[in-house]
Amino acid sequence: MRVLVACEESQAITKQFRKLGHKAFSCDLIPCSGGHPEWHIQGDALKEANSRKYDLMVAHPPCTYLSVSGNRWLYNKDGSKNEERWENRRKALFFVKQLMDAPIKHIAIENPISVISSQIRKPNQIVQPYMFGDEAKKTTCLWTKNLPLLAPTKIVSDGEFVEWTDKNGKVKKMAKWYDDARGHKDRAKLRSKTFPGMAKAIATQYSEYIINLNQQ
Repeated sequence: MRVLVACEESQAITKQFRKLGHKAFSCDLIPCSGGHPEWHIQGDALKEANSRKYDLMVAHPPCTYLSVSGNRWLYNKDGSKNEERWENRRKALFFVKQLMDAPIKHIAIENPISVISSQIRKPNQIVQPYMFGDEAKKTTCLWTKNLPLLAPTKIVSDGEFVEWTDKNGKVKKMAKWYDDARGHKDRAKLRSKTFPGMAKAIATQYSEYIINLNQQ
C-alpha cells in the first residue's frame, strides 16, 4: 500500500509501515527526526492528502489549539475573548475537517481529548499506550473512516505519576513521562510522541484489515 502519515516528523508510525513492506511517507512542514529523510515529504500535508496517491492516511494534526487543556487561554485575564486564540482554533478545526474529507479510502485522525469531538464529531475510539505494551497513560482519540477499532495487544500498568498541590490546595496528578518533558527545548515534540506499541498496532492492524478487505 501507499501510506501517508500526515503531520509526523518523528516517523514512528512511518517506520512501522515500512517494516511491513508498505510505501509509507511521513509529511510535515519541518524536517524529520526519524532518521529517514528519503521517506519524508517536507511540505503541505493537505496537498499530499489530496493528491489521490494514497490508500491510507494516518494524520496527527497539531493539537495546540484543539486540545481542551488549552481552553484556559481562550479568554484574557480581564475576561475578554482572546480573539487570536479563537481564530487559531477555527483554523485548526478547518484543517482537521479537510483531512477528514481527503479523497483517501481509509483514514485515521489522531488527537488527544479535543474540541474535534464537540465541533466535528465524536471519536470512533479512545485508546491508551498501556493497551499496547507501553507503561504510560496518554489518552488518544481516533477518528476513523473505513478502518476497524484497534484491538489491545498487551495490557500493562499505566505507568508512574507525579503529584503536587496547587495554590488552592487541590492535589493534582500527571503522568511522569509527560512531566519529564517539562522545560525541555523539544517539550512539544516529546509530549506529542507516538508510543512504539501503539505505532506498531496501528500499522499492523490497519494493514491486515485493508489487505484482507481487498482480497475478498
